[in-house]
Amino acid sequence: MLDVKELKFDENGLIPAIVVDSVSKKVLTLAYMNAESLKITMEKGLTCFWSRSRKELWLKGETSGNYQHVVSITADCDRDALVVSVKPEGPACHLGTESCFNDFVYLSDQLKDFSYEELFSLIKGRKTDKKEGSYTTYLFEKGRDKILKKVGEESTEVIVAGKGDDHAETVYEIADLAYHVMVLMADMDITLEEIFNELSSRHVIDKKIKQEKMT
Repeated sequence: MLDVKELKFDENGLIPAIVVDSVSKKVLTLAYMNAESLKITMEKGLTCFWSRSRKELWLKGETSGNYQHVVSITADCDRDALVVSVKPEGPACHLGTESCFNDFVYLSDQLKDFSYEELFSLIKGRKTDKKEGSYTTYLFEKGRDKILKKVGEESTEVIVAGKGDDHAETVYEIADLAYHVMVLMADMDITLEEIFNELSSRHVIDKKIKQEKMT
């Protein structure tokens, strides 16, 4: 574990802290810490920064309720920048958005990243902002029974492809199933984080079961 004394604060006693979502890995914000705010962050397990404009300590969420629970803090190789991995309780940006980084300056059509979060955000958008000709909008308009029927159909197609030992077809059908499950999640207001937390809790249980079998 790195000693905090090895960190290099700038001439103003500050070090940049890049805050990322521990689940999605999305960059939430860039803020600054001084020695005191870093100490508070580590003691409370909540992000605390130094406001350069107000010249005071700033515990994220103290007034808004949008706390950021710290999972880990990592220093870069030069010891002059931090990455703070958090589980956020609400939006990171004062504008009410999940992240402060939303406006692309450049985006490569060939190299742009795919993420479940972006796909899920698109699916949820089709629920509230219906687009004519969109299959996702069509599913939402038809309702829960139609969505559930599609989940059932896609589950059967995964079984058939898997039983036939067809790798490519199974991948294709699993992708279809995953998409329709995400539509169901959006329809029921289930978040990706809820699924992640459930799987995480089962992983811990699985470890315990394995340990019990070994003893």
